[in-house]
Amino acid sequence: MKTTYRVAIAELRSLFCSPVAWLILVIFAVQVGVAFGNAFDRQVLGQALGSGLWDVTANLFTGWLGIFPGFLRNLYLYIPLLTMGLMSREYSSGSIKLLFSSPVTDSQIIFGKYVSVLIYNLVLILPLFLIALFCSIFIKEADLGLLFTGILGIYLLICAYGAIGLFMSSITSYQVVAAMGTLAVLAALNYIGDVGQNYAFVRDITYWLSISGRADQFINGMICSEDLLYFFLIIALFLTLSILKLRAGRSKVSPAKTWGTYSAVVVVALLIGYVSTLPSMKLYYDATATERNTLTQVSRDIMKQMDGKLKITSYVNLLDDNYAIGLPSQLKYDRERFERYIRFKPDLEMDYVYYYDEANSQLDFRLEGCNTIEERAEKMSNILDLDLKMFLTPDEIKERIDLSAEGNRFIRVVERGNGQKSILRLFDDNEKHPSETEISAAFKRFVVKSPKVVFLEGHDMRDIYKVGDRDYNRVAKRQTFRHSLLTQGFDVETLNLAEKEMPEDVDIVVISDVKTPFDEVEQERLRKYVDRGGNLFILGDARRQEVMNPLLEQFGVTCMPGTLVEIKENDSPSLIIGQITKDAAEHFKPYARPYEFGYTVTMPDAVGLSFDPSKGFSAIPVIVTDSLSWNELQTTDFLDGTPEYNPETGEKQGVIPTVLALSRKLGDKEQRIVVSGDADCISDGEMSKSRNGYSSTNFTIVTGTFRWLSYDEYPLDTERPRPLDDEVYVGRDARKLVRYGWYGVMPIILAAIGITILVRRKRR
Repeated sequence: MKTTYRVAIAELRSLFCSPVAWLILVIFAVQVGVAFGNAFDRQVLGQALGSGLWDVTANLFTGWLGIFPGFLRNLYLYIPLLTMGLMSREYSSGSIKLLFSSPVTDSQIIFGKYVSVLIYNLVLILPLFLIALFCSIFIKEADLGLLFTGILGIYLLICAYGAIGLFMSSITSYQVVAAMGTLAVLAALNYIGDVGQNYAFVRDITYWLSISGRADQFINGMICSEDLLYFFLIIALFLTLSILKLRAGRSKVSPAKTWGTYSAVVVVALLIGYVSTLPSMKLYYDATATERNTLTQVSRDIMKQMDGKLKITSYVNLLDDNYAIGLPSQLKYDRERFERYIRFKPDLEMDYVYYYDEANSQLDFRLEGCNTIEERAEKMSNILDLDLKMFLTPDEIKERIDLSAEGNRFIRVVERGNGQKSILRLFDDNEKHPSETEISAAFKRFVVKSPKVVFLEGHDMRDIYKVGDRDYNRVAKRQTFRHSLLTQGFDVETLNLAEKEMPEDVDIVVISDVKTPFDEVEQERLRKYVDRGGNLFILGDARRQEVMNPLLEQFGVTCMPGTLVEIKENDSPSLIIGQITKDAAEHFKPYARPYEFGYTVTMPDAVGLSFDPSKGFSAIPVIVTDSLSWNELQTTDFLDGTPEYNPETGEKQGVIPTVLALSRKLGDKEQRIVVSGDADCISDGEMSKSRNGYSSTNFTIVTGTFRWLSYDEYPLDTERPRPLDDEVYVGRDARKLVRYGWYGVMPIILAAIGITILVRRKRR
């Protein structure tokens, strides 16, 4: 140990007397200072401009604009310059002979040199520790766990680079060759993860060997045993190879034995690496304050109940737009999408079924001239260099599963060992893949009965199967809409009360925009449902008061006469910009964050609601108008006419409720009813519309209402705690001082120390 220490000290003296070593320190300090100075300045400027800060630590260090990912792209440039002379210098100067003749073993030489690299790397990342100290002082409740795991990942990465550089330096006497060789090995390890991904035998090996992205989980605040062991194995592998190379130079060993030893070392490393990738062998530690890398408690509770076998089968249609997600070359990346679940269910099995069939696809322009589906599939397989035989024909896939109801799109079928099945879909939004909310909802179907939602039909009510502007297909049954009831865990059906009694297993009934009165049979069947404590979501609309009020009077609710209006410069007066109430934010969690951010709900042609508590219900206003709104009784043409408030006609101005949440106790059960004075607010037209000037969150009406009506079962609450680091303790006047301080102070200090040491050495 003492000998190793002496070798390390000697090498450190040599390193810190080298202009190259100091140049690397100064350049890295400049990079760190400029990146952090600019990133922190954006936070200070945003706070000064009145923008609320959110998750400051993560915004500074992770993500697209984070400084850590930027460092990873450039770190490989520094280490080859540092390590190129570690052993090459000994060979070229002839001092290697002195080392061979001295009482120093090969292991002591290599370990000593590598310890010097480890110490130098600590000095190299010293600016990052200073940044951590700065953040702990000037950021409110800074997420230091996230910050220090990121620094650990960067340190392990450059230490792995150092081991590779040391090995390359040990096989040549030319320092430039050693540097170029190190760059070549690093490039190979970065790109090898994409090699052979079409072949199952090769896929696991090359994917594990890839060094690309190995520090990403550290940067995101997660320590995984697989990544940690990868760095240790890479370091041990190249240090061992360096020792073997040095030993081969001392003694005469046959090439066959030498290469056999090298191969054995590599095979052992690969074997240990493969074992470390097995889900059952992985350990995790989430260091972030909000456990952003771990399933929320709701999802963890669901996974604890998932005993027995669990399998996810992905059905990949060659002629679907999303075919690439499940191709063999993407399987490793696809599996990572479920890594958080595999952590809690290591035996989760993932399978892929490939087929081709008709699909509503944008690929048709590539397949011009192909008259049959077989010809299109053959052309696609040729383009992708895939064997068409691996894809089932339309007839063969139908024998296994009928995907016509899904439009033959890419879907996943989750199947439990007892035969229960659920479906995961892709969505028509920027995120596309199901999030934790949708995945856990699919799993929860296996352990909890899904609430059954029934939309009443007839009387020209809103239709959940049509896709017109006034209909409810998007919120109820749309398979590609993330927030639809179908994808959030509900069972959705329709029912005509004139034809059938209300089934006993119905949990929620939706009555939307009734245009004609219910007959006596329908009224009696609805009354039975209400009397047994059934929950309801009732949506009225303008000019429907005569029909809706008889339905609502039993709950103490009355639709006010006329149409609500509020005067706006550029929009129709009948467009109400509903405000989420403080009571709603306090009682119903889905409304809390939209209320905090000032989001609104757009409601065209709404009516106001009044409430009478004498019917036994209590009420909470959920959405209200502003204080200048009134119920217009005279004007009906809001396109050409301009309404004016006239209290003499009975018009009432002020804050008027447009959505009420009602509840009452019936025995041991709490009956819950939501009444909306507008049926368009959750229609396909309004949900798909973006209105300029308004930060609307109409889908929150769906989320908040149905979570409350289902007693918080669905949609799942996978919202994480609010990050506490939402403020920086630096004012606008000090931002330039902080920014330019990081630009120059650390680099100047390092440059001054380096120049002093080099000048004193030269004088000696």
